[in-house]
Amino acid sequence: MKTLAFMLMMLITHTAFAQKNNTMPDSRTHSVEIIRYKVPADKHKEFEEAYAAGGKHLQESPYCLFYEVVKGVEEPDRYIVRIHWTSKDDHEKGFRQSAPFRSFFNYVRPFFGNIEEMKHYEETGIGWRKGK
Repeated sequence: MKTLAFMLMMLITHTAFAQKNNTMPDSRTHSVEIIRYKVPADKHKEFEEAYAAGGKHLQESPYCLFYEVVKGVEEPDRYIVRIHWTSKDDHEKGFRQSAPFRSFFNYVRPFFGNIEEMKHYEETGIGWRKGK
């Protein structure tokens, strides 16, 4: 949780600096990877631990801006992983060719067969987040 708070603080600081200095990139150039999983109940803990440990390698990548793992409430065997990349090309040609990817993938590989969807999406700029 402290790591997530730190990441958010860094992202907010970077965003404020970029806006002030007119260097804020168009959010629509970012790519949001959505990965939907169906994970059996007896594997939930292992899945979450894999992403917690593997996520450290996402943080090492200059191409990864943010990631989160959410779990279904009505369908607790469903997970969604959302990863924001600097671009689809940076993800596929940069991150996937890097040492951090190999380390990350070693953690999540056991769940590759549980993937129901793995696609890239583009942000629309529509939405908001309540401040803390």
